[in-house]
Amino acid sequence: MADSVSVVDVARRAGVSVGTVSNVLNRPDRVSPATRDRVLAAIEELGFVRNEAARQLRAGRSRTIGLIVLDVRNPFFTDLAAGVEAAAAGEGLSVILCDSGDDPRREERYLSLLQEQRAYGIMITPVSEDRGRIEEIRQHGTPVVLVDRASHGGQCSVSVNDLVGGELAAAHLLGLGHRRIAFIGGPPTIRQVADRLAGARLAVTKAGLVGETLTLVETAALNVDAGRQAGVRVAEMPASVRPTAVFCANDLIALGVLQEMTRRRLKVPEDLAIVGYDNIDFAAAAAVPLTSVAQPRAQLGQTAAELLIDEVSAHRTHRHRQVVFEPDLVVRESTQP
Repeated sequence: MADSVSVVDVARRAGVSVGTVSNVLNRPDRVSPATRDRVLAAIEELGFVRNEAARQLRAGRSRTIGLIVLDVRNPFFTDLAAGVEAAAAGEGLSVILCDSGDDPRREERYLSLLQEQRAYGIMITPVSEDRGRIEEIRQHGTPVVLVDRASHGGQCSVSVNDLVGGELAAAHLLGLGHRRIAFIGGPPTIRQVADRLAGARLAVTKAGLVGETLTLVETAALNVDAGRQAGVRVAEMPASVRPTAVFCANDLIALGVLQEMTRRRLKVPEDLAIVGYDNIDFAAAAAVPLTSVAQPRAQLGQTAAELLIDEVSAHRTHRHRQVVFEPDLVVRESTQP
C-alpha cells in the first residue's frame, strides 16, 4: 500500500496543496504547526514513504558515496570503510561498499553504476595505474578521491608512505642480526607491494650489505592461502640458503606463513622471524603475536571522505590535496630475540 501512496494522496487527505506537503517534508519551518501536524497525521495514516532516490536525482546528485576497494575480506579495507562511514554519517551521507576483487572488469561495472546513480562522489583503490576511466568520470562532474594510492596532482588522494614502511620492517630484522631475509608478496604490479619491497632493499643498501641478503618470494595474491603456499616454499629451501626471517607484504600473508610454520612444528621467531604489514587486529591476536608495520586504517578512510565532502560542498574554494601518512613499526613476539 505504502508504495502506491503519492504526495497527491497525502495532500488530498490533509486538505492542503501538494506544495504544502512538499514544504512539510523539506522545509517544515515554512508551515504553521497546525497544518504541519495535519499533514504528518495524513502521512502516518496512509503509510506514505517518500521516494528519496527520485528527489535526489532531481537535485542532480544523490546523498550516497561509493567506496570501491580491492578485497572486502581484507580487514584493512574493513577498517578503512569504518573511517569513511564515520565521516559520511556526520554529513547525513550513506556509503555503498563495492568489492572489485582486484578485477578491472568488476571495477568498471561499479564505476559505471555509481555514475548512473549520480553518486555524491567516489572513493576508490584502483586496480591498475591506468587512471583514464577515473579521469573521464571526474570530467563528467563526479568527484573521485584515490584511497591507499597517491595522486600525482590534479585530484585528491590519501596514502601511506610504503617506502618508509618497507625500510622500517627490513631495518628491524637486520638490526636483530638476520642476514638471510625473504620478502613475501605480490603481484609486484601492485604499487604498495613494489614500494614495500623497494623500502626493504633500501634498508639493505643503507646497512652496507650486498649479495643474497634479500630474497623475493612472489605470490599471486595477498591473502592467507597465498601466505601458506609461500611458507611451504620457504620451509623447503635448503638449510644453507633458507631465510631466517621474512617480511610479508601484508598481515594476511604473514598469518599464512605463521600457520605453515606451526603445521611443520617450526618455531617463530627461533626458526623463522616474521614481520607483517597493516597491523590488523588479527596480527596482535595470532598464536604468536605478529610484529607489523602499522597504518592508520580508519584515519585513511575518514580523511578521504572529508576531502571528498569538501570538494563537493566547497566546490569553488576546494584545493586538491595529496595526504600521505607515515607508518610505524609495532614489535611483538614474532621477531623478539
